[in-house]
Amino acid sequence: MILDYLTYAALALVLIIFLSSAIRILREYERGVVFTLGRFTGVKGPGLIILIPAVQQMVKVDLRVTVQVVPPQDVISRDNVSVKVNAVLYFRIIDPERAIIKVADYMAATSQLAQTTLRSVLGKHDLDEMLAERDRLNADIQEILDQQTDAWGIKVTGVEIKDIDLNETMVRAIAKQAEAERLRRAKVINAMGEQQAAEKLVEAGHILAQQPQAMQLRYFAALHDIAGERSSTVVFPLPMNLLDHLIPRSEAT
Repeated sequence: MILDYLTYAALALVLIIFLSSAIRILREYERGVVFTLGRFTGVKGPGLIILIPAVQQMVKVDLRVTVQVVPPQDVISRDNVSVKVNAVLYFRIIDPERAIIKVADYMAATSQLAQTTLRSVLGKHDLDEMLAERDRLNADIQEILDQQTDAWGIKVTGVEIKDIDLNETMVRAIAKQAEAERLRRAKVINAMGEQQAAEKLVEAGHILAQQPQAMQLRYFAALHDIAGERSSTVVFPLPMNLLDHLIPRSEAT
């Protein structure tokens, strides 16, 4: 009697072990790459998966977008400036079969490829382009990575350059360059203002020259403005033709 109970218990234990090794449940974002006696036999999931123990093995693959940080890389720009650049890489698996069979470790392979591509692409550009044209550089790096990882069944969905670290000498040089650029713009704007003012003065002079009475009125207006200021002495040039109108000339006898 006891032997029968032990037999039933052993059979139940074997059945539990069999079912636990044979039944797999995959989530909606998971797929299972199944190998039968070492040969690829298909991709299964999501849902309930039944495997033959000791005959079939399954490698689980996550189809969600993976975020991978590219560690800081030493980059020498085209104008021989040494900087440290890091980035963030976004990718997902679109073909589980190739991601498992074509490459041993797709995470490590993608990380190493992203590092070398980052150094290669940024090394072809000047420092000013790195700082001002990040969107274009991100697109270039993404395109290259997407082409090279396509054989692994991986789709690169985005690349973002995070930080570009400069040494203190370059930071001071960039600050001086920016200050010089601001001074240049200020001088250009000042010169343009003086040019426009001179053009308006010339235009006003032509208009006043056509009407002598207008010139006299302009002198009187200037006197009025000076009189309003707190000054004890006023020096004002008086044109001779104005005196001709104020002092009558004696007729020759």
